[in-house]
Amino acid sequence: MQWGGTGTRGVELLRQLRVGPGGGGALPGTCVWLVVFTRPPPPPAASAAGPPPMEPVQVPDADAFRAFQAQCEAEQGWQSNYSREGVGVWVQPPPPAGPAVHRVKCRIDIQDVPAETVYDVLHDIEYRRKWDMSVIDTHDIARLTDNADVGYYAWKCPKPLKNRDVVTLRSWQVVDKSYMIINFSVKHLQYPPRKDLVRAVSILAGYLVQSTGPDSCTLTYLAQVDPKGSLPKWVVNKASQYLAPRILKKMYKACLKYPSWKQQHNVSVKPWLYPKQNKLPTMVLSDLALQHAASLENIDESSLSEVKDEREHSGSEN
Repeated sequence: MQWGGTGTRGVELLRQLRVGPGGGGALPGTCVWLVVFTRPPPPPAASAAGPPPMEPVQVPDADAFRAFQAQCEAEQGWQSNYSREGVGVWVQPPPPAGPAVHRVKCRIDIQDVPAETVYDVLHDIEYRRKWDMSVIDTHDIARLTDNADVGYYAWKCPKPLKNRDVVTLRSWQVVDKSYMIINFSVKHLQYPPRKDLVRAVSILAGYLVQSTGPDSCTLTYLAQVDPKGSLPKWVVNKASQYLAPRILKKMYKACLKYPSWKQQHNVSVKPWLYPKQNKLPTMVLSDLALQHAASLENIDESSLSEVKDEREHSGSEN
C-alpha cells in the first residue's frame, strides 16, 4: 500500500503541502499554543449510518518527507509574528475549506552544535524529561518499522487552561544532511482519552534540522495541531511573543549540554540511528487508526483570563 492512498488524512495533508501556499506537511507541546482556531469548529455531523469507519494508518514515504521539507523551507503564505536574535515565528491561516486551525512554523539558528546532535536531542526521550519542563509524561509505546513508532506525550498548558495529551505515529528520515521527524495523531485501543486531560490532535507536526556547517545548523518546527477547543486570544499572543522563542532557546541550551550528559547515560545507545538497539515491542499498523478531531470532545476555554504561572519562572534551565 502506498503512502497517500484514499482516505488517509495525515497522508493527504503532506501531499497538499507541495501545492499549498509557499510551494511544495513532537512534536506536540513545543510551540503548540500558536496553533489555535480562527473560527469555531463545526459540530459533528449526525449520521444515521453510525460512526465513520476506522481509517487505516500508513508510514510516510520519501515523497511525504520531501513535501514536509518543502513547506518548512517555503516563505510565501506565511505571516511573521516574531523575529529576533536568530529566532523566527510564522503563522499561516487555515484555508476556507480545511481544518479551522493555523499552521505554525518556528525556526532557530544554532551555533556550536552540529545537526546530528540536535537530531539526537529531539529523539532522546530520557533527555527530554530532563530539559522539557512542560512534560507531564512521554514514552514510546511500540515499534512499527525501523524508522517509525507510536508514542504518547502529555504536557502542561498555560494556566488556567487544561493540560493536553496526544498519541502519535512518528517517523524519521535523514537525507543529505537534512534530518526530519514528522508525526500525526492515531487511535490506540490501550490509550483512550483520559478524564484529567484534553486529547489534542496532531494533524501534522514535525522537525527539520539542516546542517549549515561542521558545528552549526538550523532547526525548524512546523505544526498544525488541533487543541480541541476554542482558546483565548491571549494564548496566541503569549505563544508567539514569549513561549515559542523561550522554548526554542531552551532547546538550544539543552543541545549544548547533551554531549556531556550522553557520556554518562548509555552513550552508545541510539535506537533512532541503530534499529537493532530498539527494544520496544512491535506493533502492526492495522492495530492503529487515524485520530479525527471531530470524534473528540471540544473544550471552550475562550473566556478564561490569563493568570500568573510560577512554572514559567522556575524549574531547571538545564
